Amino acid sequence: MPSLGFDMTEGTLVAWHKRPGDPVEKGQVIAEIEMAKGIVEIEAPAAGLLSSIFVQPSQTVPVGTVLAVIAAPGETISATPKQQQAAPALPQPPPTPGTTPGPEPGSPPTTRVKASPLARKLAAEAGVPLAQVSGSGPGGRILERDIRHRLSAVTPRPGPTAPTVPAGPIAGAAPLSPMRQTIARRMTESKTTVPHFYVTIEVNMTEALRLRAQLNAVAPEGEGISINDLVLATTARSLARFPALNASYREGTIVRHGHINLGIAVALEDGLVTPVLRDADQKPLKVIAQETKRLAERARGNKPRADDLTASTFTVSNLGMFGVDDFLAIINPPEAAILAVGAVIPRPVAVGDAVRVAPLLKVALSVDHRVANGAEAARFLQAWKQLLENPMNLLLL
Repeated sequence: MPSLGFDMTEGTLVAWHKRPGDPVEKGQVIAEIEMAKGIVEIEAPAAGLLSSIFVQPSQTVPVGTVLAVIAAPGETISATPKQQQAAPALPQPPPTPGTTPGPEPGSPPTTRVKASPLARKLAAEAGVPLAQVSGSGPGGRILERDIRHRLSAVTPRPGPTAPTVPAGPIAGAAPLSPMRQTIARRMTESKTTVPHFYVTIEVNMTEALRLRAQLNAVAPEGEGISINDLVLATTARSLARFPALNASYREGTIVRHGHINLGIAVALEDGLVTPVLRDADQKPLKVIAQETKRLAERARGNKPRADDLTASTFTVSNLGMFGVDDFLAIINPPEAAILAVGAVIPRPVAVGDAVRVAPLLKVALSVDHRVANGAEAARFLQAWKQLLENPMNLLLL
């Protein structure tokens, strides 16, 4: 069971894509696990044969538990890993030579119903079989609202005789999903233990929008540059100049990271995930756009890879697509800063003695005061603004 974040202690095996005896290639998806941040695909770390499986679907095990063994052709694995002998997994019969293992005759199909973690939890608590629910999400995925709709359809409304609890303003209560529990814990920890301060700035996006239009006019279909791509490229290059913000506070010391890995906040039905754009300062704008799109698609499809969600050093949270003017973001521990990005909105600006309308962008930088001070944050935003207002420099590496 891999560790997919500093706060992950356990994970649940969701499904195997291979059976014992099947050949696997390095990098091939062989399993799915569920963690607080969602369902993640696990790739084979080496090529060979999937010799033995020790953890079955629906089992929850600690980080570090051996899930399976990939053996070289002809190699035999006969023992269960020591750390799992105290609580052995379900027995796994060895494959018969020349045959492909399969389910017992008459057993139900093992196809996994697509559903969000919150929908699964709610269905389990209410005793609703997922197979009997129609999903309204992408590809028929069952969402929380689908479970609640079914419950409201089959549960009789209470009669006028009487609620057993006092009436109040609370319309209903729902348990927190694992993802929401993680967000609640980490954000509470951040706001109560990290001394935040905030610096804001306004950027004239006239030249950035002009450059974007020029690039998109010649870009292949589906490979256009977004405003967020420009923001990410600007952030990565600015962090290279101001490494004090690409850092973490750790046990009385400041750790400056050797890579600039940008966490990109992506909203999901059950919460928020931050897939990671690695070595962002070393990538051309076009590559940043391509990789960011793939990361977001995997996150929204609930199919992030194991390394999509780890090792971020700085986070960018953009709510501009929702029409949000500006906001302040909470730092994502153990990072030292997060950049909150609003919408590009036409506003009046003074140009000499005249007043004109220009597209302006407001951003706010939240900083851990143990790691950096106000002057450092201000210089970072000044450089950030200058680069985005002269965006041709983003095409240079």
